[in-house]
Amino acid sequence: MKDSLNQNFISIYNKEAQNNYFSPGRVNLIGEHIDYNGGLVMPCAITFGTYLLTAPNNDGVLRFRSVNFEESLEIPLQPSYQKDGEGWYNYPLGVFEHFLKDGHQIQGLDMLFYGDIPIGSGLSSSASIEVVTAFALNDLLKAGYSKLELVKIAKAVENHFIGVNCGIMDQFAVAFGEKDKALMLNCDTLDYQAVDSNLGTHLLAIINTNKPRKLAESKYNERVEECAAALAALQQKLDISNLCDIDAATYAGHEYLITDPIVKNRAKHVIEENDRVKLAAIALAGNDLAEFGRLMYGSHDSLRDLYEVSGKELDAIVEYSKTNTNVAGARMTGAGFGGCAIALVEETAFEDFSRELIKYYTDKIGYAPSVYSSLIGPGVGILS
Repeated sequence: MKDSLNQNFISIYNKEAQNNYFSPGRVNLIGEHIDYNGGLVMPCAITFGTYLLTAPNNDGVLRFRSVNFEESLEIPLQPSYQKDGEGWYNYPLGVFEHFLKDGHQIQGLDMLFYGDIPIGSGLSSSASIEVVTAFALNDLLKAGYSKLELVKIAKAVENHFIGVNCGIMDQFAVAFGEKDKALMLNCDTLDYQAVDSNLGTHLLAIINTNKPRKLAESKYNERVEECAAALAALQQKLDISNLCDIDAATYAGHEYLITDPIVKNRAKHVIEENDRVKLAAIALAGNDLAEFGRLMYGSHDSLRDLYEVSGKELDAIVEYSKTNTNVAGARMTGAGFGGCAIALVEETAFEDFSRELIKYYTDKIGYAPSVYSSLIGPGVGILS
């Protein structure tokens, strides 16, 4: 891959790239809609991601080119930058703006990006671009930022330069990912534990529903508001700051405080899902994929029935997975309303799984999903 990209770089810029970087995408193995409730999530880095090749120039410009998109940007060096339309290059441009704001001197740079993450699939292509750019600039400028500081820079770019109100999980996962390890991350404190996640004879199947992804911002905001209402009701008797400060047993003894049945369902999902993450870490560390799979199915059922963020497309993938004996577990991953599901599939049965799932899904939904295989890979770094 690096050699072919370097040939692309030469054909565009008439010189060889001097530096090569890679940042992965991510999936969340379990722990959904927890990040804004102060709880635990368990993402991992995948083997798809964003490649960045760079070389300095003496022309006093920043050049952003991509193998994936025709649109490009060439912009002179200046004291600050603003978002320029809706192009992909705004993600790395925002990182440059943040470094400038922190007082760093930027030199002319030619850049070529390539991503093999399916666009719009919910696998964090934007976080991958932000983190690989921040990591590269930190390296090139010898800026001295820690990895956590780079994560916070990437999140700030997404929130303030791009204008998307995301949490920190995506940037954290693609930066701190480790091969064959999931990250059990506390979204409130940013403390994390790398959990051994040797999948043995299984691999991670990533299934893109290919549903046009219009994550209704209003639906997401509704869930946030419903969780806030649940928290306020529980705070009448409990001294807590987040829903995830209590476990399912404590919630069961206090759910009478919540009078709205829908709000009650939302809280029940969040608190039980947080408990599932703790159990999932134990199962993975103990190589108990059967138990981990059971927890995955339980997570999906809860997201479908209590949190109501699934849909017929995601449900069809999980329904089929439950009928296939080569699948240890499956669930929707990400915010829902489309996007992707994941499944733990026996490696030797992956081709059969993929073919049969595509037929089942197409018969039921009317168009085909895309099915990919991945292992749990490392986080951002320099390509050797």
